Amino acid sequence: MKGNKAFAVMGSVAAMALALTACGGGSGGADGGADGKTMRLALNQTETHPSYIALNSFGERLSESTEGRWDIDVYANETLGAQQEAIQLVSNGTVEMAIVSGTQLENLNEDFRVFNLPQVFDDVEHQMQVVGDQEITGELYSSLEDQKITVLGGFTQGTRSVYNTEKPVNTPEDLAGMKVRVQESDVHMKMIELMGGSATPMAFGEVYTALQSGVLDGAENNEISYLTQKHNEVAEYFSKTNHLVGLDYLVINTDVLAEMSEEDRAAFDSEWDAAVTEHTELWLSETEKAIKELEAAGTKFNEVDTEAFRTALQPLIDEYVTTDSAKALYEATRAAAE
Repeated sequence: MKGNKAFAVMGSVAAMALALTACGGGSGGADGGADGKTMRLALNQTETHPSYIALNSFGERLSESTEGRWDIDVYANETLGAQQEAIQLVSNGTVEMAIVSGTQLENLNEDFRVFNLPQVFDDVEHQMQVVGDQEITGELYSSLEDQKITVLGGFTQGTRSVYNTEKPVNTPEDLAGMKVRVQESDVHMKMIELMGGSATPMAFGEVYTALQSGVLDGAENNEISYLTQKHNEVAEYFSKTNHLVGLDYLVINTDVLAEMSEEDRAAFDSEWDAAVTEHTELWLSETEKAIKELEAAGTKFNEVDTEAFRTALQPLIDEYVTTDSAKALYEATRAAAE
């Protein structure tokens, strides 16, 4: 096991496709097709990340349960390109599978935006319950098949909260005047503004220095990223707003999935379910470890007025959940939490 600038993206994808084709594509089995193959899976995380560990185990179990007919090579660290490129490679069949963020899929079908909005999911458990429920997600996951992309399910990115250099945040009013880093997303910028802060888009790798120098007053992320990026060294106040539970998706080329025999597809689905379970358990355990390490290092955690933040963020739901399909998805998701 191994590990919309349209023209620019298309050119990069074409170059990557030629390179992969020249390398033979990693096909297994005597004839490929229904005889099986080794599927390449594009990932933007490192070999130590829970996603890589769970996906690598997924491939090992799949090979065993199909007697070697199907296998997975996980290419970490954006080896097969960034997510925008990877999803195009999956669509054209040059790469068989990829892990991509929800923002990538909402560019293809806006209904995926529902799962990217704040406070749609209460926590990781609620999120995993919903994204694995075919009665809720079945139509959404198959909606990209005309582009040769099938969504299989999701991996959690964990619960995101606000941290800052100045003080505990209890209500949206406490964020007034604070410059808070966000991802380069209209939704996320509006999210921070509704939460009371001043949204400041910035590359993730620049956040530490910006917090240290005062260019930023705060940011928002999960505990694992807060620790591994050492943001706790320069922003000691971590307020548990729990405003967003992030999500990645596993996508596969639709034609490749159709090549599997009924028996092998059943094995594939079963092993994918096991991978989701493993990843979720890893994420939760690593989060607990991170919190303990952060507390020992001096991070000041505090609870917040959850209802105040929920009320503040409601206009974002009203703005983006507008189509009948998006409303049905949102309502089913919230009902699952009750």
